[in-house]
Amino acid sequence: MVILFISLADLTTMPPAMLLLLVAAAAAAEPVSVYTARGQLLHLLHAQQPPPDTRHPADLPLSAQPASVQPFFGALPVVPGPVAPSPPPALPARPRQLAAGNAAVQVSKLQERFSWRSLDFAFPDERSRQVALQTGGFIPENNLPVGIEVWGDKLFVTVPRWRAGIPSTLNYISLSQSYGDSPRLVPYPDWKTNIEGNCGTGITTTYRIKADACDRLWVLDTGTVGIGNTTQNPCPYSILVFDLTTDTLLRRYTLRTQDTNQNTFIANIAVDVGRTCDDTFLYASDELGYGLIVYSWELNTSWRAQHGFFLPDPLKGDFNVAGLNFQWFEEGIFGLALSAPKQDGFRTLFFSPLASNREFAVSTRVLRDKAMAEAEESYHQYVALPNRGPNTHTTAQVMDDDGVLFYNLIDQNAVGCWNSRLPFTRDTQGVVDRDDIGLVFPSDVKVDAQKTLWVMSDRMPVFLISNSIDFTNDVNFRIYSAPIADLIRGTVCDVDQGNSVLPEHDTAVALPPRRAYTAPPVRYVAPAAPAASAAPYSAPSAPAVDVPYTATPASYAGPTAAAAPLAGPLSATAFAAGLGRSPADSPLSVVSGGGLGPNGVLPSSYSLQWWSTSSRR
Repeated sequence: MVILFISLADLTTMPPAMLLLLVAAAAAAEPVSVYTARGQLLHLLHAQQPPPDTRHPADLPLSAQPASVQPFFGALPVVPGPVAPSPPPALPARPRQLAAGNAAVQVSKLQERFSWRSLDFAFPDERSRQVALQTGGFIPENNLPVGIEVWGDKLFVTVPRWRAGIPSTLNYISLSQSYGDSPRLVPYPDWKTNIEGNCGTGITTTYRIKADACDRLWVLDTGTVGIGNTTQNPCPYSILVFDLTTDTLLRRYTLRTQDTNQNTFIANIAVDVGRTCDDTFLYASDELGYGLIVYSWELNTSWRAQHGFFLPDPLKGDFNVAGLNFQWFEEGIFGLALSAPKQDGFRTLFFSPLASNREFAVSTRVLRDKAMAEAEESYHQYVALPNRGPNTHTTAQVMDDDGVLFYNLIDQNAVGCWNSRLPFTRDTQGVVDRDDIGLVFPSDVKVDAQKTLWVMSDRMPVFLISNSIDFTNDVNFRIYSAPIADLIRGTVCDVDQGNSVLPEHDTAVALPPRRAYTAPPVRYVAPAAPAASAAPYSAPSAPAVDVPYTATPASYAGPTAAAAPLAGPLSATAFAAGLGRSPADSPLSVVSGGGLGPNGVLPSSYSLQWWSTSSRR
């Protein structure tokens, strides 16, 4: 170390050449310390380099980040004048540190696949893009992605027309080609179909979409432009179904006027494929009209179900996302998820209002039958599950074939899970990943055929409410994916943990057996029956006779047994024996609260339902 002692007066009168000499000394192999005549340390010029910083650039203070990294994580001064667009810099892979409060998840599991500061589209050529920019046909800062779906090598991305300048609402990215981290979106199936206001042949606005096992893409076109008070309806609500193998439109169906009301806002769908591809139903959640719309592919008609569980919880309308506090107290039924088929051939539809911390469920047997779906007597067919806990508002949800439910936790910047083999309690709700930067408002979640979970985050409240998204410096939209097995490993949702148990639910009313209900006004033609047959629909194992529907909660008719009232306590073993099965074959569901009685005996006031989590389609 070189130490120089100088007086303060000498320092203030020192010639520039001497100051330059001191600066040059700082570049030597040793540090130089400058002291005043009184021994006070005036300045220390470090010539030695500090040890290398092993922190990831995302964890550094903004001032310490490399210039190429700073735009990712903070606002920088914008240089006036046009700047050529460039993809965001690639960052080294690292485990993201998660927010406190989730000991089960220590490092990130979701891997970022794509990210954008602002969206761009694959215009036919650069001239077309420039014309769209100049005429207002494309306004990059008005484009917000909302929904995703994966089929084959296509990753679909939807962009609703909430504002002007949205060139295409239904798009995709090819996963088999390399476009960099921020690929341009390709309109699906073509540009012409995505022309705004082309009601007969186009798509005006779509939110969330679904590809089914029959290689069809289901798209619900809301026909709307704008959002909130700016909403206009140039086109009616329509269902479009595309053949994904040929990229052609198979069918367009316009919803009946009875299916919607003046407040209708449909933002989510689920598709239920039965024993054949013709035996397919679409369920659409009417978030602001508080209903569930059902469409039958085979009958090519639709109907509407109403229930109090579709309404928002008036105590759960307060939201906190990305530092914003806002109120969405009108948001009702939103997220939808379907289980695998059960023993009776039907699935369970799980759903949750957006302004709620609760999950609800209903058998698709209720929804598939128009008369039963619309009947007031069906009120007790719906099941209310316990509260998930505070700050558990969820937008989208999906259940995999193993019965694990995944749902977006928008208050927590996280993705939650529940293994349906376990009771639905707060303690059985897990978190598979959390990121206070990358997962701000996870808007959609999907599972593909390879058992990979896909998640999109889009910072929607920042876009809609504060209108403060920085499209120049911030990464605003991200798409993640990871194998489901990796995500749930070590969490309460791990399917390999323990044995199946009896889930508890908060209702004392069971779903009546399928064969105990036949709606006289509706006749269903089974796909396997001759075209001339118009026999009433019945369960495959039930006699083809009409049995009057009875809504008596105390009676139970098993799939092969005659209806008989429950008298006295009934053990799980005895109940399973009545079905000709072993309790180990598949878990029983107690459709009520309170759990088992002494020695595993169920009180006579309980009602039971058989849930199969081992069934495969």
